[in-house]
Amino acid sequence: MDAHSRGRADDIDPADQWVLNPHTGNYELRLDHSTGESSSPSRTATAEETGRRSSTRTGSSREGSGRRGAREGGAAPRREVPGQRSRRSSQGARGAAEPPTSGRRKRKPKKSRKKKALLWTGGVMAFVVVGTSIGAYVLYQQLNGNIDSIDVGDAGSKNVVSDGPMNILVIGTDKRTGKGNEGYGDKGSEGHADTTILFHVSEDRTNATAMSIPRDLMTEIPECEAKDQDGADVTIPGTPNERFNTSLGQNGRNPGCTMKTVENITGLKPDHFMMVDFNAVKELTTAVGGVEVCMAKPVDDPKSHLKLPQGKSEVQGEQALALLRTRHSFGNESDLDRIKVQQQFLASMIREMKSSDTLTNPKKLYKLADAATNALTVDSAIGDAQKLMTLAQEISKVDTKNITFLTMPVIDNPAEPKPITVVVDPVKGEQLFAMMRSDTSLTEVKQKEKAAKGKQAALLKGPKAEPADVRVDVLNGGDVPGAAGSTVTWLQNEQGVLKSANKANAPEKIKKTTLEYAPNQADQARALAEMMGLPATAMKQGTADAEGLEAMVLTLGADFKGAGQLITGPAKAPEGVEQASADKAVCAK
Repeated sequence: MDAHSRGRADDIDPADQWVLNPHTGNYELRLDHSTGESSSPSRTATAEETGRRSSTRTGSSREGSGRRGAREGGAAPRREVPGQRSRRSSQGARGAAEPPTSGRRKRKPKKSRKKKALLWTGGVMAFVVVGTSIGAYVLYQQLNGNIDSIDVGDAGSKNVVSDGPMNILVIGTDKRTGKGNEGYGDKGSEGHADTTILFHVSEDRTNATAMSIPRDLMTEIPECEAKDQDGADVTIPGTPNERFNTSLGQNGRNPGCTMKTVENITGLKPDHFMMVDFNAVKELTTAVGGVEVCMAKPVDDPKSHLKLPQGKSEVQGEQALALLRTRHSFGNESDLDRIKVQQQFLASMIREMKSSDTLTNPKKLYKLADAATNALTVDSAIGDAQKLMTLAQEISKVDTKNITFLTMPVIDNPAEPKPITVVVDPVKGEQLFAMMRSDTSLTEVKQKEKAAKGKQAALLKGPKAEPADVRVDVLNGGDVPGAAGSTVTWLQNEQGVLKSANKANAPEKIKKTTLEYAPNQADQARALAEMMGLPATAMKQGTADAEGLEAMVLTLGADFKGAGQLITGPAKAPEGVEQASADKAVCAK
């Protein structure tokens, strides 16, 4: 086909032909490509008319001239443009339109490069960028056809975007399907959770934490729900001690099982998952025009066939995949060192995707969106282009400098004589998970630590009641079933708060745990706050003193994860946990 038969002319991208006319509020076909301007004709063109005009071009010039004369001589009835509301006919979508005269309206001034960029939206989520032009409904249909989705049931969220913090699980599988990938070995594998990143986006969208989960982590794989080959629901039994990467693809496990496993480890429930394979790396790095990487020394790995010089270079396609697969060229040749290289690569890819060179280039952005949606498998809650774009727009609010990459804190597996697997560090791991659960930014640790210490010091200043003198009624306004009962049991048996009572469910759900107390109960409130790790924002002091045996009221919110777990995490990141910012280039060692 030539350019015209695809709806393109003069190398104009199809997405760039539909624009919003601010005078009419309708979407119109941009027909004047000679100046790059958006014409404002006296009436809009339907897709059907576009097709007729294309056919007219094959007729005589006299007939074409007559059509223009009719348009100029009399007012034609206004018709709605399909824009974002209806699909163009196949004839109209492929036909090339004839440039009209500008009618009675003056042409708008030529858009600057900066203003044109405002017509495009780039959303970044590791391997995901979805770009769209205003009115490019026809492209939605193509992108929709690219996306594969899986129903993960209650393992994820039904909402596209959450009002609070969001957790997106990015899964890179080592499945060998796709052109050229059968040569990597393990040809018949169903794929494992080979590269997994839990991407936590803060409630205020100012920062994000990308935590890599080692594939060789030994953990419990919980029971999960999936579907068999006939589409019937099946329950896959859990296993108590198994490699994390087997949470996907093995024994019929789907990404929902990986989501359940991550929640079981961290206490953080993933809202959505995005899964990519080997082809995604090759296609996306090619679509973005290459990703800049830096090597501290020359690399020549015969196993992955990676050859890179010392210093900076650009990789794409097979070479990019080789970089992410190699584990013998960096550090001590372990998977943990390979994770660092993967994080550096993804940070660089994010910088490239969010660069002005990408976001202001319609052709490049469309190519990237097409490659991204072709490469993706997602949960059904975000399984179409519009929903995926909405999520990507939300994530893209985070400034690159406030995206922190790190690896889950682990130690050698003590159950192995010569450890080749790892387990979660029982101290540092829980500290980091608590920080993420309480939505504490790792990019603002110093400021938050100072503020938290100030508030907490003021809160705890003064005498504290003995545990036996603390009276509190506990209600469950969160998501953990039986939370009030389990908390009362913990308070009585572990903390000595014998005058605590289970008041069952609160009248309504709340996001944050609260403790209501009277001025003459401040000493009791300080004691309970210290036991439970309540933040200053949870303390709600009334104006009237309590009378007699009146108890304080503790209402557990969505931030409560379990009895004995601090409500708020530490303000300081665990010692020894390496962090890297997405806005800084680092040379792989």
